[in-house]
Amino acid sequence: MRLCRFDDQRLGLVRGELVHDVSAALERLPAVRYPLPSYDPLVAALPQLRQEIEILGKSAKGRPLSAVKLLSPVANPGKIIAAPVNYRKHLEEALADKGIHHGKLVEEIHKIGMFLKATSSLVGPGEGVRLVKTERRNDHEVELAVVIGREGRNIPKAKALEHVAGYCIGLDITIRGPEERSLRKSVDSYSVLGPWLVTADEFGDPSNVQVGIKVNGALRQDANTSDLVMPIPELIEYMSAFYSLRPGDVIMTGTPQGVGPIRPGDSMEAWIDRVGAMTVAVSAA
Repeated sequence: MRLCRFDDQRLGLVRGELVHDVSAALERLPAVRYPLPSYDPLVAALPQLRQEIEILGKSAKGRPLSAVKLLSPVANPGKIIAAPVNYRKHLEEALADKGIHHGKLVEEIHKIGMFLKATSSLVGPGEGVRLVKTERRNDHEVELAVVIGREGRNIPKAKALEHVAGYCIGLDITIRGPEERSLRKSVDSYSVLGPWLVTADEFGDPSNVQVGIKVNGALRQDANTSDLVMPIPELIEYMSAFYSLRPGDVIMTGTPQGVGPIRPGDSMEAWIDRVGAMTVAVSAA
């Protein structure tokens, strides 16, 4: 199943090049009052709503994907957790290019751990990236994004994928400079998720999928998740030792080699096997 959010907070079932409006399924979500839940209610209820979504999708007229504005498929992640330098060749690249980490010592992921991105930085591909500090280097980083579907803490890696709702394409946009990582990566619109959520049962094994991005038609990044230093089950085990993982939490699993600058007016086309592709426009804030 491929689920998207589009236009004015509509829920869509994606089939081929068409999106079918299944927003009526949202009426079955439990009503909430203050204090609001610290997880995404739709992702949490997805196992119970799947059958209704599929039924609604059969009767709903399809609209071309090209005619809708795609939002982030996850509306309310409790947190966005990111894995730095988690591809072997990107680690080599970062060690060789002092501009990537502003001359700082770059260490492998097992030593430096993870970092958090502000949820306010999250947008969908139809909203675009709005660059700030354009006098400095702003880089693209394409990643396989994992969306947690079931709550867990201290999850063993052997059971980690049982906690995954699905997968998306993620873009971790970064301002290069001396400041702490989370500050430079948490700017509004610097976390792009899309174009839709592919449920775990349809996506299958995440350990051998191709990840790539072009900027203005020129290939920048093209790698395979088999090159991850810390594979996804190990990432989930590691992160859940520090945090309770809840439905809708997003894990950015790391970017491969080939990171490079983007500028206002650029167009990014990112793709991941078994997810698809998304085009994201770059502008100045």
